[in-house]
Amino acid sequence: MLRPVLLLSAMVLAVAPAAAANYSAKLANPATGRIVARDINWVCGVDGCEGSTAESRPAVLCQALAKQSGRIENFLVDGRPLSDAELAKCNAAARVVTSKKLAAQ
Repeated sequence: MLRPVLLLSAMVLAVAPAAAANYSAKLANPATGRIVARDINWVCGVDGCEGSTAESRPAVLCQALAKQSGRIENFLVDGRPLSDAELAKCNAAARVVTSKKLAAQ
């Protein structure tokens, strides 16, 4: 009796999707709208960006966002911040953001 239950439980766990982690980042130069970087569709506002994915490499996700948006002030994974060293490595991939003025019409 116990054996079929254990087998069924193992099968359910094997096909269950991985739990998605929640990510948030505060950008040095705030952006609004959506940014697609790696496996995340980031939703950004003046307070920062948020997204979620089952991807398990926060440093890679941080670098991908930095390449798109510029320097990141903080990066949280399920509410836990990257270490200072990890954040510095992330920001090494950041693109340089220059301010642009629109031409007057």
